[in-house]
Amino acid sequence: MSVAAHLISSHLPTIKQLQCFLAVAHELNFRRAAERLSMTQPPLTRQIQSLEDLLGQLLFSRTTHEVTLTESGRALIAKAEAILSALSALKQEAQPAARLRIGLTRTLNFELIAPLNKQLAGFHARDEMEMPSLTSAQLLQSLAKNSLDLILTGEKGPDAEKAVQYAWVYREPLLVAMPSAHPASLAEKVSLEALADLPLFWFARSANPQFYDKCERYFAMLSVTLKRVREPEDSLLMLSHIARGKGFALMPKSKCTFNQAGLCYRPLTEGAAQQLAIDVYAAIRADENNEAVLDALRALSQSAER
Repeated sequence: MSVAAHLISSHLPTIKQLQCFLAVAHELNFRRAAERLSMTQPPLTRQIQSLEDLLGQLLFSRTTHEVTLTESGRALIAKAEAILSALSALKQEAQPAARLRIGLTRTLNFELIAPLNKQLAGFHARDEMEMPSLTSAQLLQSLAKNSLDLILTGEKGPDAEKAVQYAWVYREPLLVAMPSAHPASLAEKVSLEALADLPLFWFARSANPQFYDKCERYFAMLSVTLKRVREPEDSLLMLSHIARGKGFALMPKSKCTFNQAGLCYRPLTEGAAQQLAIDVYAAIRADENNEAVLDALRALSQSAER
């Protein structure tokens, strides 16, 4: 007879019997064990008696005052725990991995930020339709409405200490997108003062008030006043204007992938680079209790610390 056929035809202990046994073994009290299992004491007693009859061994010594494990009972504890642990693992493996609803700031190209891109792939996020690229303000609104579980946003929102829990995960440097014919393009690193003769293509504050204000505070300390023009919705159109000498822009490094004659990218000088980098945060609702979401936030935070 095969092993499978033998197991199928054998009269084996049930999962319930093993659970009842472990509850009594841990409590050494039938009443407390019954409460722990959300059942009454008589059916618990019957489960233990049935297990003892099946095994042909006394598992507990009972008196009116105490319950103690027999030698056979003590030996069964580890075996019962191993069987139930294996069954629990089987259940976990059979369940589909929890999929997270993740939103990304459209300011960055996460496919070119290798550490974050690898982690996002490991979080079982759904396809692009379920992982939208939005402004930071839109991401925070979606998080508040419970239409997203976790977001990656540039800078902390205004409710940093209230409805949202943040974890810093990455700092994205900004590059200057500028005309290659401009004299400042010859420098290894470019200061904003050197580009003051060109207008800065700039975004609306409503898209990301925190990052906007952070940049404006730095601009106010410059020895020159930067002229601003509203950046087009189409970034390729903006870069085409820049290639023709009509201005410059500050762009996240991961977004500086478009090449055109007359256009070049340069890093900022040290002081500007430190002040104007984008601090990227992972954020979840402050009252979040989904373990998959909490684990994702912890993983992103720990990776950033390393």
